[in-house]
Amino acid sequence: MTKLFEISLSKRTLLGTIAAAAMTAALLSLSPRATMAAEPAFLIPPPSIDATASGNTQKAIFAGGCFWGVQGVFQHVKGVKNAVSGYSGGDQATANYETVSGGRSDHAEAVEITYDPKEVTYGQLLQVFFSVAHNPTQLNYQGPDHGPQYRSEIFTTDDEQKKIAQTYIAELDKTRIYGEPVVTKVSDLSAFYPAEDYHQDFLTLNPTYPYIVYNDMPKIDNLKALFPDSFASTPVLVLKAKG
Repeated sequence: MTKLFEISLSKRTLLGTIAAAAMTAALLSLSPRATMAAEPAFLIPPPSIDATASGNTQKAIFAGGCFWGVQGVFQHVKGVKNAVSGYSGGDQATANYETVSGGRSDHAEAVEITYDPKEVTYGQLLQVFFSVAHNPTQLNYQGPDHGPQYRSEIFTTDDEQKKIAQTYIAELDKTRIYGEPVVTKVSDLSAFYPAEDYHQDFLTLNPTYPYIVYNDMPKIDNLKALFPDSFASTPVLVLKAKG
């Protein structure tokens, strides 16, 4: 019980304590991946309407709890050219981890996805978001992370994205596939602010970090299981995309 409690601690707790490093080393010696609770894959229908493909890359901004896992999932989706962890929903002055993680801003931890619409559509990204990346029935929290900064929210860049997202949420609610209402908000994007460098590519660079092992690596497994044709074994990393 102690081991399960420790590896499910919130991201803020793990980052904010000196003991985190020692705890990580101890847990790694126990092979935590083998002892974690299994997360079932959750298949949902695709949206009935989707965006039309164009010749240019486009942006999608999703918030669904800790951005480490959301970023990690979309870095493994074919057609995604970049996925950046950051903040949306608040002002530039509060777009920093210390303020956001303390619940002292209007921001949500979000991920800006740059994708090629000829390879993956906005609707397909939404399907991954709602089936793999997070649980859309959890209001203002995801797993061990609690607070409005971990809310489920889609920041749309135009009216087409807004219509697709709102229609899809209504369709998912109508099916009652989750057993509970979808609480995901749909908002117009005002701005996206990239997070600090140490948050970028965190899942890929730290696959044995206890929080990642317990909360996020099962999402990668589920992505591969549910969307094998869309799964990219080599993730697109932020530093690589910049180069």
